[in-house]
Amino acid sequence: MPLARNWLLLARLVALAILPALPVAAQAPEGGSVSGVVTKADDQAPLAGVQVRVKGLDRLSTVTGTDGRYTLRRVPAGTVTLVFRWVGFQPEEKSVTVADGQQQTVDVALASAPLALGELVVTGVSLAPERIVEAPAAVSVVDPQVLQANSVTGQAPLALSNIPGVDLAQNGVNDFNVNARGFNSSLNRRILTLLDGRDLAIAFLGSQEWASLPVPMEDLQKIEMVRGPGSALYGNNAFSGVLNMRTPLVRDSKGGRLSIGGGELNTVRSDARYSYLSASQRWGVRFAGGYNVSDTWTRSRTAPTDFRNEYAGIGGGAGIPALGAEVRPLDGQVTAGLGQPATGDRDLIRNWYATTRFDYYAGDNVLTLEGGLSHVENEVFVTGIGRVQVPRAIKPFTRVAWNSKRLNLMAYWNGRNSLDPQVSLASGAGLEEKSNIFHVEAQSNLEFAGTRGRVIYGTSYRRTMVNTSGTLMRPVNDDRSDWIASGFAQLEYRLTDQVKLVGASRVDGGNLFDTQLSPKAALVYSPSEDHSIHASVNRAFMTPNYSEFFLSAAAGAPVNLSALEAGLRANAALGPALAGVPNGALFTTSAAVPVRAEGNANLRPEETVGFEIGYKGNIGKSAYVTADFYTSRLRNFVTDLLPGINPAFQPWTAPTAVPEVARAQLETAVRGQLLALSPLAGQGLTRLPDNGATAIVVSYGNAGEVVQRGIELGGGYQFTDEFRLDGTFTLFDFTVKSQAQGDQLLPNTPARKGTLSATYTGVRNGLDVNVSARLVGGFPWAAGVFVGNVPSQEMVNVTAGYRFSNSLRASLTATNVFDQQRFSIFGGAVIGRRILGMITTTF
Repeated sequence: MPLARNWLLLARLVALAILPALPVAAQAPEGGSVSGVVTKADDQAPLAGVQVRVKGLDRLSTVTGTDGRYTLRRVPAGTVTLVFRWVGFQPEEKSVTVADGQQQTVDVALASAPLALGELVVTGVSLAPERIVEAPAAVSVVDPQVLQANSVTGQAPLALSNIPGVDLAQNGVNDFNVNARGFNSSLNRRILTLLDGRDLAIAFLGSQEWASLPVPMEDLQKIEMVRGPGSALYGNNAFSGVLNMRTPLVRDSKGGRLSIGGGELNTVRSDARYSYLSASQRWGVRFAGGYNVSDTWTRSRTAPTDFRNEYAGIGGGAGIPALGAEVRPLDGQVTAGLGQPATGDRDLIRNWYATTRFDYYAGDNVLTLEGGLSHVENEVFVTGIGRVQVPRAIKPFTRVAWNSKRLNLMAYWNGRNSLDPQVSLASGAGLEEKSNIFHVEAQSNLEFAGTRGRVIYGTSYRRTMVNTSGTLMRPVNDDRSDWIASGFAQLEYRLTDQVKLVGASRVDGGNLFDTQLSPKAALVYSPSEDHSIHASVNRAFMTPNYSEFFLSAAAGAPVNLSALEAGLRANAALGPALAGVPNGALFTTSAAVPVRAEGNANLRPEETVGFEIGYKGNIGKSAYVTADFYTSRLRNFVTDLLPGINPAFQPWTAPTAVPEVARAQLETAVRGQLLALSPLAGQGLTRLPDNGATAIVVSYGNAGEVVQRGIELGGGYQFTDEFRLDGTFTLFDFTVKSQAQGDQLLPNTPARKGTLSATYTGVRNGLDVNVSARLVGGFPWAAGVFVGNVPSQEMVNVTAGYRFSNSLRASLTATNVFDQQRFSIFGGAVIGRRILGMITTTF
């Protein structure tokens, strides 16, 4: 269907969905409004993330912003009861009398209380609010204090470090891979990462670019991590889980905030935000921006010994395999020639962002318009064909959304533009990417059988446009436009007050892959308000990225096969057959046979079917426990870049000038001699299908089947109102059922890992301190050209904050306090210590 017709059809669907909803807002009774501030009872510090709702009218709910403020609109006239709930605090109820057209103020101070899972509300599991103990999946919520404490780092993934089952593979300062439940990679795409419903993945690679996050961590209202397959509701790439990040409404973040900090690695960071709410409180606007500059742990590897020297003494030292020297040093450095060490100072990493958001409040409904721009400079990330540096790139975006109780509509545009060509450090080639993602979706829900049943359903359409100017894809595949259309529905029904059944399914179709059906079934048993057991089965899929489909780039320096040709010509049996072939042209250009990495347009999506059983609950008055066991079967893995696996690149054939009777003998001789010298060359020697030229090609294929299983444990104990301990422990195991020859199906994750965290929150002195330790066992790693062992790690992080007043706070964050030199991606940078301080003021 032509693009214009696709958009026209989608516009009609959206119009049909939204028009019936608008009269509801217009006919609703005026009511009144209630606003106020929620603080801690002990020190009057504002509390963010507190759920505020009208008792008996769950549709009238909101959460407090970073300044502790909230506003409820269109509250029915009369006396109503407000309920305030947040984990770690005693729930509070307040009665207030509301009059039509008038505003009431209700301020609340919540007293500290033992941790209670039952107070947490999540939306990422079922696309609708539900208590975490009743969610049909393994899900964790990041404590707002963790977001605030780590904001100075600009490293949002650090907030996930104490969630069971989560892998954090770090390369350099800002490049992270976030994964769960095994089979990580250099560019992980198995966790769908959303910010206010907007997919943050890069179009070409499908991975995350964390340095471009257009919001500081302390301005995130909530981060939810849902583990396990999630395609039934989210579709493509919700393979191992969903990371759901939310920012507050403008009215929930009134006023301004300014943070300035810095420290080791020559780090300087500043973030600013100001929110204005109109006098009528019908609309609000928020402006935000930030700037970050720092040195990096990444090192140039232009000399043959650089890689081994960088990893020397870490995880085996002498066991580190040799890799070819990179052609290009990091920006800012120079070399005296190929194979020479780099000299000079590396250019600093620089990132900045600016965003604007406008909200219009129409009763219970909210219209949001926002846009912004992120800029990244000098970041380095690890790919299957080696490291790539991004000198300068920008990522603009816009989003429009209409949110109400029964209907949610959203459309967004994500762009990415390499202002300067990205550079393959291994080959020196310039790589460009200009991409645009247009996405529209509609979601609705309704209740039936009183409040026992609920149906959630929706549809979405995405158009992705990618242009690499011939640097990463062949012209025939470049400057392309592709689409995905989806529809889903989920049914929930309470058989009894203790038993809830959940069933869901989603259909995804597009022009790059066959239609995918992703079903889900779950049962939740809640014997009491604070305990639940869930069991579920889910299917998920992950489509290949553009690189895997259409990559066409140099994978290494050309290979000289002149000696091989000379030997064949000197052979008494084969020499005469080569008389008609010009000298030096047996392999097109025998002195320089290119080594190419090529995509495979016939790849199928990877698939997983997972089974899970889990428990969440409070033990006594001061402890909580979560336990999840899962097993899943993964199939159709997209292999690493391998020779001979893509049928489009058949074994090399002799030139037409070679007589037919000698061709087979010559081809066998060439293959045999090359296999003895280099299996890659022997299996990968081929002729390119577009021009017939000889090349050594590595490509992708679908192969392999794995069964994986694991246990994820989490728990905490509140010793006093001021002090608590939390911990996690994760076991992982897998069995390879089949794999392609030459491929290594490794999960790139440890068999065991755990965390331990101690938190002190001063009741009267304004001091908060957290000390956490993350222990990760060593494990083998294989992703593209990087194959080796990742050593065990015992990282200790410390955060501390002191609140001088409700408007002034100082904080200190130390990651890897003991400066343990480790790498968590084989081929990534060695990570050291960083200590940063920050001052934050609100106004």
